[in-house]
Amino acid sequence: MFRRHFIGAAAVAACFSTLPVQAQQIIKATDVHPLGYPTVEAIVRMGNKLEKATNGKYKLQMYPSMQLGGEKEMTEQAQVGALQIARVSVGPLGTIVDELNVFNMPFVFKDEAQMRKVIDGPIGTELLDKLTNSSARLVGLGWMDAGTRNVYSDKPVTKPADLKGMKIRMMGNPLFVETMNAMGGNGIAMGFNELHQALSSGVVDGAENNEPTLFAQNHYQTPKGKVYSLTGHLIIPEMFVYSKASWDKLPKGDQDLIKKLSREAQLEQRKLWDDYVAEATGKLKAAGVKFVPADKEAFFKATQPVRDKYGAKYAALIQRIRDTK
Repeated sequence: MFRRHFIGAAAVAACFSTLPVQAQQIIKATDVHPLGYPTVEAIVRMGNKLEKATNGKYKLQMYPSMQLGGEKEMTEQAQVGALQIARVSVGPLGTIVDELNVFNMPFVFKDEAQMRKVIDGPIGTELLDKLTNSSARLVGLGWMDAGTRNVYSDKPVTKPADLKGMKIRMMGNPLFVETMNAMGGNGIAMGFNELHQALSSGVVDGAENNEPTLFAQNHYQTPKGKVYSLTGHLIIPEMFVYSKASWDKLPKGDQDLIKKLSREAQLEQRKLWDDYVAEATGKLKAAGVKFVPADKEAFFKATQPVRDKYGAKYAALIQRIRDTK
């Protein structure tokens, strides 16, 4: 009797072992920033929601802190499907989708509040779609707030003349280099992953970015990160993208779910961002970083040639941005 039951159980087990098991699909995500940084945290939370909504069908693995390289390497890996989600600056993407360079121009937004209304509205949606429909092999999922970029160095930069002779690291896009040159400095294109060493060794005299980056990347601990001058020359939103090669393999329903969760992540990141800016600013000041007001009007006037050169073909779009209230 026991032998018969044993054989029967074994046969049933053998039958079930041949049925296909739903393998959990890993979504690899990456960012240059560390865990806890607003852009990273927003994607981690999005991944948790996706895993829960699909009963574990998908699981997001985050690779923060440039574990998979800088933004250039991250973008290239997403394009071939080696990773799925990357948070990348619009700066480098402007070399892929030309219209994105509108956001890259100095002083194109009146302030951060206006920028948020633009990315949340029709203009933001249109530009995400342009990236998706381009030859970039990337799907535009959503936007992220990256604050306002200001110059940091070892001395105050309050007017264009203060930048004379200073080598300032800029993102790898000719528009940014020309912006810094117009502001009075010497713009140096350099990968973000090379910057800490360059600030430490004096290869550059400074850089420009938002308060959270200055803090999270420990640039304030270098000799060239002690003075933060509020030039406010760039307000550039960032984008998170999905590998087109991987996206095309997803069922339509799952694509729709990811898009819905991406919109939620876009808005959730904003609250995380505001809290982090306040925290980073407080810690930077406590660490002795000097925050210095700057003559924004002088820098606005100095960069007019850049807007004239790069903005002419986007006149209608720029007007729509200016009309956004």
